[in-house]
Formats: sequence, C-alpha cells, structure tokens
Amino acid sequence: MKIGLIGLPKSGKTSLFNLLTGASVATSSFGTARGEMHTGVARVPDERVDRLSALFHPKKTTFATFEVVDLAGIAKGERESLEAKEFRNADALLHVVRAFPDASGGAPDPRGDIADLETELILADLEVIERRLERLEASLKKKRTEADAREQEILRRVKPALEGETPLRALTLADDETRALRGFTFLSQKPILHCLNLAEKEIGRAPDLVAGFGLGEIAARPATRVGWVSAVIEGEVAELAGPEQAAFLADLGLTEPAIRRVLRDCYALLGLIAFFTVGEDEVRAWSIPRGTRAQDAAGAIHSDIARGFIRAEVVGYDELLAAAGSMPTVRERGQFRLEGKDYVVQDGEICHFRFNVAK
Repeated sequence: MKIGLIGLPKSGKTSLFNLLTGASVATSSFGTARGEMHTGVARVPDERVDRLSALFHPKKTTFATFEVVDLAGIAKGERESLEAKEFRNADALLHVVRAFPDASGGAPDPRGDIADLETELILADLEVIERRLERLEASLKKKRTEADAREQEILRRVKPALEGETPLRALTLADDETRALRGFTFLSQKPILHCLNLAEKEIGRAPDLVAGFGLGEIAARPATRVGWVSAVIEGEVAELAGPEQAAFLADLGLTEPAIRRVLRDCYALLGLIAFFTVGEDEVRAWSIPRGTRAQDAAGAIHSDIARGFIRAEVVGYDELLAAAGSMPTVRERGQFRLEGKDYVVQDGEICHFRFNVAK
C-alpha cells in the first residue's frame, strides 16, 4: 500500500516525510524537475507486535509497513507535477497543512490551504476527464461500442461534480462506476488525511485546534480525516530514548509521539487491518483490507498457501496474551478455532494456515 504525501510549499511536508520513514532528506532538496519525488517506507507502530515478540522471543520481528511518496510542494495553480504516475498510483493522500506562522510571521490558514489543495486535485481530475471525453467522442464517431458508451456516460455523470468543486470521494457510486473510474487514478477520489503541522507552543491544545481552525465540517466529509503533529517537536522526540523521551512527552501532555498516531491514521485511512503470525523464527504483522477472507489473507503470505488452502487455525490476540503465549493453554480453554476459506479475518487475530503444497 502507498501513501502520497502532498502539501503547499513551506508546509513542513518533507520534515514529516523524514519522521514517517526515518530518512534524512534535506527539506530544500527538491530541484526544478517536474514530478520530482522522494520515496521511503514507514513502519506502523503496534504494541501488539511488541508484546507478542516479548512472549515468543523470535529471531526476527516484523511490523506492518507502507510506502510513502513525497511530492514537491504544489503551489496554487501549478499542478503539473500531479501527473506523476508514481504519485497518482498512491492508495491514499496525506496532506500536510501549515498550522504555524510563516517566515514573515503571517498567521496560518489551514481551512484556506485545504480548500486550495483540494481545488488543485479537482482541477487535475477535471483535465483528465475532459481529455478522455474528447478521445471517446472521436472513437464513438468511428465505431460505437457498448464499453465506450458506458464509460462516456459515467464520465459525463461525474464531471459536473468536479465542475461544482466537489471531490469524487464525496460521490456515491455504483460498483460498475467505481470499477470504470479506478484506472484513471483520480486524485480527488482517494481517501485523504489532512494533518495539521503545529507550532511548538500549540502542541498542548492540539485536540482543540480542529474546531478552532473551523475544520469540523471537513473532518466529517467522506473518506476524510483530520489529524495533527508538530514536526519540530517530533524531531526532538526522535532524538530521545527511554525515560528521557517519556519525561519529555509527559511535559507536553502526550502519552506517545504524535507521529505514531499519524501512522496509525494512515493505516486506517487505507482500510487496512493486521493479523499476526508467531513463532520462534518470526513474529510478524500482515496487512490486509478489512473484510478479507481467510484464503485471501493466506495469499498475503504466499500465493501457494492461498492456492493449497485447507484451513486457518485462529486464536484471538487477547486470548493468547492471557495464556502467556501458550497454544496448549489456549486449546484447553476452548479458544483455539478452525476456520474455513470464507471466514473473515479480524484485526489482531493470530493465524496459522494449513495448506497442501501439491494443489
């Protein structure tokens, strides 16, 4: 899964990219090339993985991850770089919003910046639709096909929404319409997390700032979340460890680095859950879309396991923890389950898949 990091210039976007991925990219490193990007991998923090690892003492512990693509800042009216294929293929967008005074002391305007960025996404999508409709019209004049006619109908239906400044993610679409639009990788159709990048002095009242900046209505929109972080503070937190970090966070009124919540918000925005595999060799979190069947979840590990699927051996995370990691104890308590291929895997379950390699 992939998150596209986006924002207006000077929003602190690349600083957040570094925090998410552990990279050390200079914030002024973007050149003049159109569509220039940074890419990295973000690890999703999960206390359940830590606790399972403490129980099983594996040789290796693997957390869930997702790819992050950091696009150069999008100035108002300059959206050419949004055409970059690598960015358009992102599954969701993380919009970094300046919520601190600019270099000249100018007050932040998160609501206005969100509107400006959304406008650029909408206009980029509208340009794609207009170009495609022109080609469809020419094609249909030469030879009319049912597929082209249906595609034209769908694009004509959604175009007025964009012209009315409504993002595609806000529309209710039929399944066939969603399938028809998927190949266009429309940006305004992607789920989006607007992340306020706060000044250091605002961190203590961060939860109140969503309402303070008038973002309640935005947070309530479909496939949209509003979160917050302070890149300056998080940079300082990242340099501390153990008791020093805990004490620093406590002084700020925080129980954990805010960047962890941002990572979890991104994960949730992608519609993902995690199941776990455990053992002496490895404790690992596997990412799957919510609602995934057991056989398809097995395929996240390896296609051969899905192909030869026999059954899933499933234990709840809380049950395994209460049994101190002992599978025999879980069995004695009647908490060990055998599930078939159509069983829907739940977040946090520990799964072991039986399969026939000859299938």
